[in-house]
Amino acid sequence: MDIIYEKAVPTDLDELCSVIKRAVEKMDSMGIFQWDEVYPDRATLQDDIEKGQMYVGRAGGRIAVMFVLNMQYDESYNHAAWKAPDVPYRVLHRFCVDPDFQGCGVGGKALDHIEKLLSEQGIHAVRIDAFSKNPYALKMYEKHGYTVAGTVDFRMGLFMLMEKYF
Repeated sequence: MDIIYEKAVPTDLDELCSVIKRAVEKMDSMGIFQWDEVYPDRATLQDDIEKGQMYVGRAGGRIAVMFVLNMQYDESYNHAAWKAPDVPYRVLHRFCVDPDFQGCGVGGKALDHIEKLLSEQGIHAVRIDAFSKNPYALKMYEKHGYTVAGTVDFRMGLFMLMEKYF
């Protein structure tokens, strides 16, 4: 499956909200209560787009995957045991594969694309907080070389602070 990656634009907002809504419904049906109507909300996604930090991967004209790359992180990141704390990095947020595209490698391809994109900018590390009760996401990150550097409690529960250097 060919995926075309680009920065999201304002006209993507409705589709992004739809992807999130369907992803939340699917996670809820699986007992994974990671996201809800509070987060991520429309205003957050709109802000991501306006700041030029939201990316989409399109397959067949549809948004198959979305993610945010920036330098924003919770204060708890400062207490993690990062392997190389002084290496330039970006934080991956709101990584979401449309449920219609799950299970066919879209998430892994997006992680590979993120590494390529960042490497071209001279950045060789990614950090993320991954929900501890989402075994599918954790398995994907671990399969792609992410390691745990700590944990943090957020509103929805325990999250694993993970990183990858490349």
